[in-house]
Amino acid sequence: MASVEEIRNAQRAKGPATVLAIGTATPDNCLYQSDFADYYFRVTKSEHMTELKKKFNRICENQ
Repeated sequence: MASVEEIRNAQRAKGPATVLAIGTATPDNCLYQSDFADYYFRVTKSEHMTELKKKFNRICENQ
């Protein structure tokens, strides 16, 4: 009868493991940078912060 250690050693792989992953980095919802401030403030329900939104728009325009 085989010991538990022999069974475990027989079930293990010999050598290194390799993983192949192929994917895309294109999200479903792409936004233009010029529209991002409006989107962000709408989603976070912060549209009442007009001064901050203006500043955020300036930052987005300069990038």
